[in-house]
Amino acid sequence: MAGPMGFMGGSAPAMASQICEGFILVSLATLKGLTPAELNMLRVEVEKLLREVRATTPAGDDAPANQVRNRKIARLSSAMQVVSSKLVTRS
Repeated sequence: MAGPMGFMGGSAPAMASQICEGFILVSLATLKGLTPAELNMLRVEVEKLLREVRATTPAGDDAPANQVRNRKIARLSSAMQVVSSKLVTRS
């Protein structure tokens, strides 16, 4: 399940991207085995992607593109909450 460094997908940026696209669903079980340093790296990458996705604004009349954007934002926001929760419970 987890790669040699612990990240699904091989690296923090890859894992964040897969979370964004919906290939990885983040839960406390998914994050099991990641060190606090790795969790922080993942959090930084998820925050970065969240900013990027929020910065892209499809045309107001493009409902499918807006739905895709909103789903990505929801997945990344949810992942942020789980990662933050895991960091708090670790310390």
